[in-house]
Amino acid sequence: LTNLFQCSITSSFSSLKQKFPVSVTLNQNEKFGDYQCNSAMAITGLLKAQGVKMPPRQIAETIVKNLPESDFVESCNIAGPGFINIRLNMNFLKRALSDVLVNGVRTHHAKGCCKKVVIDYSSPNIAKEMHVGHLRSTIIGDCIANLFEFFGHEVKRLNHVGDWGTQFGMLIAHLTDMFPNYKEESPPISDLQAFYKQSKKRFDDDPEFKKRAYSCVVKLQSGDPDFIKAWNLICDVSRKEFQLIYNRLKIGNLIERGESFYHNLMPKVLDEIDKSGLIVVEDGRKLVFPEGSQFPLTVVKSDGGYTYDTSDLACIKQRIYDEKGGILIYVTDSGQQSHFKAIYSVAEKMGWYNKANTRVEHVGFGVVLGEDRKKFKTRSGDTVRLVDLLDEGMKRCRDKLMEKGRDKELSVEEFEAAQESVAYGCIKYADLSHNRINDYIFSFDKMLDDRGNTAAYLLYAYTRIKSIARVAKVSTEELRAAAKYSNSLPLDHPKELKLAKFLIRVPEVLERVCDDLTPHTLCDYLYELASVFTEFYDNCYCVEKDRTTGEIKKIHTHRLLLCDATVAVMDQCFKILGITPVHKM
Repeated sequence: LTNLFQCSITSSFSSLKQKFPVSVTLNQNEKFGDYQCNSAMAITGLLKAQGVKMPPRQIAETIVKNLPESDFVESCNIAGPGFINIRLNMNFLKRALSDVLVNGVRTHHAKGCCKKVVIDYSSPNIAKEMHVGHLRSTIIGDCIANLFEFFGHEVKRLNHVGDWGTQFGMLIAHLTDMFPNYKEESPPISDLQAFYKQSKKRFDDDPEFKKRAYSCVVKLQSGDPDFIKAWNLICDVSRKEFQLIYNRLKIGNLIERGESFYHNLMPKVLDEIDKSGLIVVEDGRKLVFPEGSQFPLTVVKSDGGYTYDTSDLACIKQRIYDEKGGILIYVTDSGQQSHFKAIYSVAEKMGWYNKANTRVEHVGFGVVLGEDRKKFKTRSGDTVRLVDLLDEGMKRCRDKLMEKGRDKELSVEEFEAAQESVAYGCIKYADLSHNRINDYIFSFDKMLDDRGNTAAYLLYAYTRIKSIARVAKVSTEELRAAAKYSNSLPLDHPKELKLAKFLIRVPEVLERVCDDLTPHTLCDYLYELASVFTEFYDNCYCVEKDRTTGEIKKIHTHRLLLCDATVAVMDQCFKILGITPVHKM
């Protein structure tokens, strides 16, 4: 529709030198039409600036008159001062719905538009346990990666773990004291968090230990094989703990690419930046002043050491040149926004990328709050461990399912699948359904409520829709066969028509989410779809039964196909959100 109206406006008003941004939006009142073009009023102002007086309504009439022929517009009519109401063609609607039934939800992206996407998310620190702060990055990042894959892009999911720096000298020094034979026998470090706290206490309290820790850092960074082995041992313990979390949340294909990876790349990058004349030396430090930034980047400390700024500059260049990334996404908390803005500014100034052909974006997010509206902590004031949060979610979900008597209706396997689906689905959806830039309140009670905009409600709705065909005793094969003739579906009832129109909007919604990187938009669509389906189901019998005997009298196959299309769309939305539905709940 946007392209259609763009063609008309360009040919109708050739005096507008710039390409006019067309405004086509969903119509807020369905009785007036399906979509609305609101560009006439803006064009009036542009023409007036050129000395041409033309009222918006006349402009709207000209746009409608010069619209190219299309098979998806039934009619256009002008309302008020110049709003163009657009009604979709019924044949187009049926073809689009049939395509969903036969092929599932598909993208309209041309293959040539696909790029290599490098997305950086999760990013815990080695030797520290994942906490609730890593939950947002992990969930949001995975959702955005799924979205780009849906559009056909090649996606590389990178886990930029903190695996380098001073703390590793501290940990290695403590390791060599506690387990001097670590080179021959793998040390039994079962609780890495406790191990970290012990080493940190020694580092803070013992000047001699601190001095030795710094020397360990030097030896590690110089590549001493014994210290590299100790470092690897510590990293391996963390990796195993991280993977247990990723397995539970079904976070797949995350490639660990820690800060250490960029260590050997930094000298070359610094040399290149130095030759460009961007480095300023102050008090023994080497600084770079990015355009538009209040603070400089410190690329070399006064003691000659590198910083996060240095590694992030090496990182962005590697992702552009070696990984051939056409889209670079960084998913971290909003507090790092100014840092990444500075990094991107320097990278652009260096000519490493051009905004016209490379998309580089920071996806920031707010903090997780407790129900007291303060930063989410345990009662003792510690950061909430992610593993504890997931365990609590599973326990509460089990209690909720048993309260509903599901343990008596489902097999052990079905009950466990439902428990996992709802628990992890609710934790993910509670995060994704809020605008990511805002803080959000974490509440198990709210997220497990099966009323309102929650995963619990949507997952129950999904299983109910799936059960309709089972009640009708219509097999999947029979529905697949009927779908081949679905381009002639009767959509006579207003609620059938409303549902059909809502279903075919999903690619448009996904396109918008891909542009804005705001998963809550997809959650809003999914919740509204469940509401539109409920309207349809309440008004349109899919299966008619004899009230006395309960025997099936009539099956409305076209309505079962609308149920099937709804399931297909919900399936795709759940897949992108990283939620696993189950058929019985």
